[in-house]
Amino acid sequence: MKTDSMARERMVDVQIARRGVRDPSVLAAMRSVPRERFVPSKVAEFAYEDSPLPIEAGQTISQPYIVAAMVEAAEIGAGDKVLEVGAGSGYAAAVVAQIAERVIAIERHEELASLARRRLAELGYDNVEVREGDGSVGVSEEAPFDAILVAAGGPSVPEALKHQLKIGGRLVIPIGEGGVQTLCKVVRSGPDQFEEERIGAVRFVPLIGEQGWQEDGRRSASNHRPGTSRNQTVPQMIAEAGEPLPDFRDPAFGQLFDRFADRRVVLLGEASHGTSEFYQARAAITRHLVANHGFNIVAVEADWPDAATVDRYVRHREPQPGAERPFDRFPTWMWRNTDVQALIEWLREHNRYLAEPDKRVGFYGLDIYNMSASIGAVLDYLEGVDPVAAGVARERYGCLTPWQNDPALYGRVALNRGYAECEQAVIEQLQVLLRNRLDYAAHDGDAFLDAAQNARLIASAERYYRIMYYGGAESWNLRDTHMFDTLEHLLEARGPDAKAIVWAHNSHIGDARATDMGQARNELNIGQLCRERFGEDTALVGFGTHTGTVAAATDWDGDMEVMDVNPSRHDSYERLFHQSGLGQFMLDLTRGQHEALSRALMEPRLERFIGVLYRPRTELASHYSQAVLPKQFDAYVWIDETKAVTPLGPEHHRGMPETYPFGE
Repeated sequence: MKTDSMARERMVDVQIARRGVRDPSVLAAMRSVPRERFVPSKVAEFAYEDSPLPIEAGQTISQPYIVAAMVEAAEIGAGDKVLEVGAGSGYAAAVVAQIAERVIAIERHEELASLARRRLAELGYDNVEVREGDGSVGVSEEAPFDAILVAAGGPSVPEALKHQLKIGGRLVIPIGEGGVQTLCKVVRSGPDQFEEERIGAVRFVPLIGEQGWQEDGRRSASNHRPGTSRNQTVPQMIAEAGEPLPDFRDPAFGQLFDRFADRRVVLLGEASHGTSEFYQARAAITRHLVANHGFNIVAVEADWPDAATVDRYVRHREPQPGAERPFDRFPTWMWRNTDVQALIEWLREHNRYLAEPDKRVGFYGLDIYNMSASIGAVLDYLEGVDPVAAGVARERYGCLTPWQNDPALYGRVALNRGYAECEQAVIEQLQVLLRNRLDYAAHDGDAFLDAAQNARLIASAERYYRIMYYGGAESWNLRDTHMFDTLEHLLEARGPDAKAIVWAHNSHIGDARATDMGQARNELNIGQLCRERFGEDTALVGFGTHTGTVAAATDWDGDMEVMDVNPSRHDSYERLFHQSGLGQFMLDLTRGQHEALSRALMEPRLERFIGVLYRPRTELASHYSQAVLPKQFDAYVWIDETKAVTPLGPEHHRGMPETYPFGE
C-alpha cells in the first residue's frame, strides 16, 4: 500500500530532483515536511501530486517544485533569519524552518494565518512565527533578513523588501502584470546596490498591499509608475498573436505554414485519434508542402505493412498479391476514414504527373504492431529473390508462428519463462537481410526497403511485446525509437533531398522533455529525437480543441463510439485558448515570436491527450498531463469545436478499382 512517506519520497525524486533542484538541504527538507498536513482533508490524497492545490480562504498552496525552486534560489543556510511573505497554509514556512534558524511568515488572511499557526505548532516547528498583516511592506523592526521569499506576484519588486535585506541577502519574488509573471531573484550587493536575475515564468496569486496591487487589481499608489497599467490577460495575448486560419480547402490555409518549408522534417500532431478537423488540417498542410516545397515522404503513426499497401496505390505500383486489407484491425477508424481517403486520392493524383517514379511522394507507416503481416512480407520478398534464404527465414520466424495473431500472448509467455525466447532468431534474420543489401537491392530498391523495414519491425515488435508487461518507460521508448529509426531509414533511402511530413499524436510529436512524460516518467518520443538529431531542421506542430465530438472506444478492442468531448478544464492550456474567443487559428511559438506570450505560457499547465480510448468520467486522470507548451511545439493549431471522423464502410468503396487500398 502506498503511504504518504512513500509518495513524499517519489515527489522529491521525480518532481523536484529530476527537474534540477540539487541543494541537499532543500531536498532533505522537502522529504521531511508532511504536505498532506497543510491542505484541507478533502484534497489530502492529492498532496503529493505535481500541482498547486486549493486551500482555505479561496487561496492555493504552490506546486511542490515551485516551493523547492524558490527555497533553493534564496540560498538559505543554517543560522539564517528568513522572511516569508504569503504564508498561506504554512507549508513553505515549514520547509524553510527545516533549514533556517528563524522564520517570520506574514499572511494577510486571518483564517489562513490562524490555521498556519496551529498546523506549525502541532508539528513542532517552534522556530516559525506567523503574523497577520501586509507582507508587501515586510517587517522593518525585524530587519535585516538573510533571505526573503514572496509567494505572491507583485507589479515590481517592493522597495521596502529590498531594503530589509542584509548586504548579500537574497530576495525571491514573482513579478509581472496581468497573466505574465517572472520569478525574480534580487541580491543586495551594497547599501543602495541590487542585482537582479530572472529565473523563469511562473503564475502566483497577486501580492495585495501597499507596495503591491490593490484589491481591484490596480497598482497601489506607493508602487505606481507613471505611464504604466495592467497588461493584457493571457487569453487576450493569445487572441492578438493568433493567426486566423481559413477554410481547409482554401490554399491560404497551407500557405500559413510556409515558415516551415525549409525544414527537413515537419511533424504534425493531433490531440485525439478520432477528430476530423485534425485530419483535414494536416491534409491541407501536407498538400501544400508536397506541391510547393518538395516534401516527398508522408510517414504516419500506422503499421508499416498496412501503409505499404497504400504506398503502392499512391505511387502507381502493382499491388502485392495476397496482401492483407490495410488498417483492418482495431482502431480501424484511425486510418480508414473519409479524411484519410481524400488525402490518399490526392497523393495518387499528384504522383500521376511525375514521370520519374523516384520523385513520387511515398506513404509510409512508422509503427510496430502488425508483426504477422511483416513476417509474411519478408518471406514473400525472399521467395522472389532468394528462395534458399526464404527457407532459413521461415525456420527462424517459426518461433513466432504460434503468436502471430496474438503477439501480446507471446509477451506473457516469454515473461513467465524468464527469457527472450525468439529474440536471437529475429535479430539474426534482420542481420542476414541487411548483409545482403547490395545484392537484394539491385533487383528492386523499393522492394528491398520494404522487406528490410518489415524485418526491423519484427525485431522491434518481438522485444516490445516481451517488455510491455514490465510497465514503465521501456516499451514506450522502444516504440518511439523504432518510429524515429524508421523515419531516418526513409530519409536515407529517399536521398539527400528527401523531406518528410510526419503524422502522429501530440504525445509523440511534442517534445517529451517539456511534459510529464520526460520529466516524471523518463519517456522520450519521436519529436524529441527529431529535435536532437535534426535541430533547427525540425518543426513540431501541435493541435488542440475545447469541445465537440470524437470517435473513440471505451476499452481496447472495443466498438467505436461517437462521444461528446468534455469542455476543457479551467486550469488547462486548452481553456486559455478557448477564452481567446478565436475559433480557428495558428500560434507561432518559435523563438523571437511573441516573447511576452511565450513567457506567460511557460508555466506548466494541464494539457489534454485523447488517444483511441476516451473515458470522460475519469478525464483528469486518464487524459490530462502537465506540459510546457512553448517548449513542446514550434506552432500550435487551435480549433475550438471539433467533430468526430467518419469511418469508411462498404458503401464508401463501391465502384473503386480493385487496386484501391481500402477495397473490400
